[in-house]
Order: sequence, then C-alpha cells, then structure tokens
Amino acid sequence: MKEIVTVQVGDFANFVGSHFWNFQDELLGLAGEPSADSVFKNQDLNMDVLYRTGETQQGIPSYTPRLVSVNLRGSLGSMNSQGTLYTEVASTSRDVVTWTGRVSTQASEPFKRNLFLQRLYEEEENSNINEIPGSNNDSRTEYEDKDIIECLENDVRFWTDYSKVHYHPRSLYELDRVWANVEEFNNYGIGRDSFAWSVQGEEISDRLRFFVEECDHIQGFQFIVDDSGGFSAVAAEFLENIVDEYTNIPVLLYAVQGSGSRTNLQSGKRTVSEVLHDSISFSRLSSYCKLIVPVGLPSLSKSKASRFLHIEDAKHFHSSAVYAAALHSISLPFRMVPVGPSADSCSISGAVDIHGVVQMLSGQGRQNMVSVLDVAMPAPALTGGQNNLSLLEVLQPLTPQTDDDVEDMLAIEHMTVHGALASEGHRASVSEVKDKVDGAFRCASSRPMFCHLSVALCPLPIPLPFPSIFGNNVGKQGELIGGQTINSSPKGSLEVHSVPMAARLRSSSAVLPLLENKLRNLQRFGIQRGAAGAELLRSWSFGMEELVEMEEMLSKMAAALRPPQLTSDSD
Repeated sequence: MKEIVTVQVGDFANFVGSHFWNFQDELLGLAGEPSADSVFKNQDLNMDVLYRTGETQQGIPSYTPRLVSVNLRGSLGSMNSQGTLYTEVASTSRDVVTWTGRVSTQASEPFKRNLFLQRLYEEEENSNINEIPGSNNDSRTEYEDKDIIECLENDVRFWTDYSKVHYHPRSLYELDRVWANVEEFNNYGIGRDSFAWSVQGEEISDRLRFFVEECDHIQGFQFIVDDSGGFSAVAAEFLENIVDEYTNIPVLLYAVQGSGSRTNLQSGKRTVSEVLHDSISFSRLSSYCKLIVPVGLPSLSKSKASRFLHIEDAKHFHSSAVYAAALHSISLPFRMVPVGPSADSCSISGAVDIHGVVQMLSGQGRQNMVSVLDVAMPAPALTGGQNNLSLLEVLQPLTPQTDDDVEDMLAIEHMTVHGALASEGHRASVSEVKDKVDGAFRCASSRPMFCHLSVALCPLPIPLPFPSIFGNNVGKQGELIGGQTINSSPKGSLEVHSVPMAARLRSSSAVLPLLENKLRNLQRFGIQRGAAGAELLRSWSFGMEELVEMEEMLSKMAAALRPPQLTSDSD
C-alpha cells in the first residue's frame, strides 16, 4: 500500500477538504450498508491510502484521515481542536501563583451545534447505548432531513458545520495570535508577519511527521492551500520544510480560491495589492512543489462548469463542494486496488500513484509544472443524454484564466471517469467507457500527445450535508433528463443520491494566459521603475533580487508552453 498524507491550509482549503472527507466517509458507510447499491460494496478502492487505524483512550478502534489541517484561531466553530473521538477534559483550575491581585476571566460563548451536527451527535450517543439494529434509521424522517438541509443552506459559517468525519487530535491546528473573526488575513505580507515558523512551525511539522512516520511507503502529499490571502505565506513556509525534510516525496498542490471572494468595486491600491499577492503567492508556492493546480473561478455560477448546477458564488459551502468533487475524482486512481488484466470483469482500470501523475504531467515533453483541472459534474451518459454531448465536450475548466480554444499537440492529460452511465439508469462497464473515450479522441479536431485514462464503476456519493446545487434536469443517479420545471428549487441529497463524474488534469498551453498575467502584473506593479506596488512589496519584506528570481521562474514556466514560433519571436 502507498499512503497519502493530506494537508489543508487556510479557510477555503478546509471548506474544500470538509466536503472531500465527507465523500470518503459516505463511501465507507455505503460499503458496509446492506441495502446500499452493490456498486458501492465492490469499489476496489483501498481507503487505507487516505486513512489511518488507531485506538482511542478508551480502547475503541478508530479510523481517521491522515490529515494535517491549519487554520486561524476560532475557525473550528463548535468543534474542539482535539477532534471528537479523543477529546480530553481541560483543566478547570483558575489558580494564579505569581499574582496576588484581582483576576478577571473573559471567555466567549462556545458555538452551538447546528441541526446537522446535533443529529450526528445524538445518533452516535444512541448507537453507544442501544444495541437495537436499525433504531437510528427509524428515527430519521423526511421532514427532519429537509429541516437539516435548510439549516445548512442558510447557516453554514465554518467548514466544521457540515463535517461528518472524526478527526485525530493531531490533525486540527489553529494558528496562535491570529483570530478568524478579528484579523484581516488577506495578503502575503500579513501572512508573513503573523506566522513565525520558528515558533509555530515546529509544532505543525511534528504533527505532519506523526502521520508520515506511520506510513509504510508514502506515495506523496496531497496539499490544498487557500492562496487568496495570508495563508499563502504560511503554506510556503510549510512546503519549504516538507521539501527539506522529505526530499523524494512528491507534492501535488491544489491552490484554491473561493468564488466571489473579491469585489469589483475597490480602490486602486487594493487592486494592486491583490494582483501582486496573486503573482507572489503563485511564484512562491510553485517553487516548493512538483505540480501545482490552480483551482477557483471568479464566478463559478456563470461558468460552463455549472451548466447543470445552481451555484451561489457568495456561499463557500457551494463552490467548495464542486471543487472537492473534482479533487475526489482525480485522486481515485491513487487508491485503486490492483486487479487482473481483464477489464470486462473489473470495476476499475488505470491505477496510478501521485508520483506517476506528477511525472506524467510535469516530467515529460515541456517539463512544465502547472496543470489545468477540468470537470464534468455530472458526466453525461455514453449514449443519448443531453444534446448527445461527449465526455470530452462537457469537461470544463475549474482553473481560472485558461484558453478555451487552444490546440496543443504537445499536451499531456490524466483523465478519470467514474460511475458513468451507458444510458439512462444503466451503468457503463469499464471497457465501454474506455471505448467511448477512445472514440471521442478519434473524432476530436485536436488531441493531446498522450492521455492516461482511469475508470471506476463507483459514482460520486452525495451525502446529506452536500448542498442543494443540482439542476432540475439531474436525476436520482445523476442522469440528465428532460422536461424539467424551470422554476422549481435546486436538488440536493434527498433527490440525487449519486452522480457520474469525469475529471481531468492537463499540462497544456491553455494555462498560458494565467502565467502571462501573473508575470505581467509582477513586472508592471512590482519590478519596473516607479512601480505602484514597489513600496508595498518592501513592506512584505521582498527585495528586488528575490522579485527578479520570481520573474525569471514565471518567464521560464510561460516559455515552456509557448509555441516555438512565439518563443523565438519574443527572444
């Protein structure tokens, strides 16, 4: 087995991670549920790749994510930083030995559990007390489910508000001196000033080391960072430490940003700060990983990726669910169980580890380390379906500032398709999916130099806390249907139980506009004589020599993707 250690740094990264782990928890539950669809019982996925086995202080076996999560103080809502399985009783002593004067204690009221968390807690309490089979399920009514869904749609403030997963006490780390509801943690400089690796970094490093040292043969780090603000600097310090300590372990980095996090109406000074932050953040983060995948559209709701979805950009609860679904899909091959050579009798095909994907996308051809993430959610049926669209035609980028119409003969792709339907209500076999994708490539006007395809029969499960974002033309199994009522409410987990998915990572010149934009902004606002952001960058502790190094790195990354004639012309 090749284990993965996951790292989540920043608020939106943890929003994404919360959905990601809910998917895993749902798969684990369905695998052992007698009444579940058989496709979930024969997943051929090794969940030990992501999870660790352990034991609580009471001797109860536990199964928790191999995860280190970093966020601001006060960002856990009603959840304790020790998690929920291993919670220790804090000392209630108020003795002050060195002070003889009056002492006053100020404490904020703890956050209360919402309806979803209350029911989770009550069900677990009942399961520990009652041994009556099925007693918990009998207490769940349709009204209660709808009430909970309404609560989640309207009241999610923290990523823990919809998390149904138990975490190890070493997983959740809150940064000291920085409070979620006090500080504006919105740029690289603030992150640098607020975080001292010498003070807090060693504790974070110890937590990571705990999970790594348990691994028999770690395949890599899955690193998710909210790079829209100060956490970029925290993540860069963390990544630098990982590179130094774990030299030969690849890092697959997802740099995520929430939709609608920035307004159009802002001052010129704020605009300069944001574009410089984006350039600096990308440059610093990419220098410490083998492959970086920018994820997060300015408006997910208006993108082609939301063709069958109803997204509210202002709700991180919504957009993070889509990004988490894409990350789940693209990571499935990392935990596929090796099977025999006959694809017809298998439920999976195309297993590959993180090292293989990183080498495939960044170590061949151009030697580029930036990848575009595309998704089809839900993926259309192989035959018929909505406008007879093929899997290739419905894949849409979740990476911002990409070129839609690029023809790149040197592109490298890694695609995952799982839970595909052959037609409405009928699941496609592995061989049917492979044949369909091969046929789509043959008919396409342009095709990549190489594409690795992974296929699984198991669709994406939709757990109860998943947001109501599916359009009316999405059926119970994620099939696309006609005759929908335009004005009816979006569907959630009560109406849609699973969806077929397709996701793709591609090393392509489609990402060239993003790179050129970051390079241009760094030059214009940070390096050129009289640059508007020069003083700002000095306040962030960046000297000209370091900025020039970033400029050179971005230039090389962009040059690797330009067609030969454009590269020679620019020289």
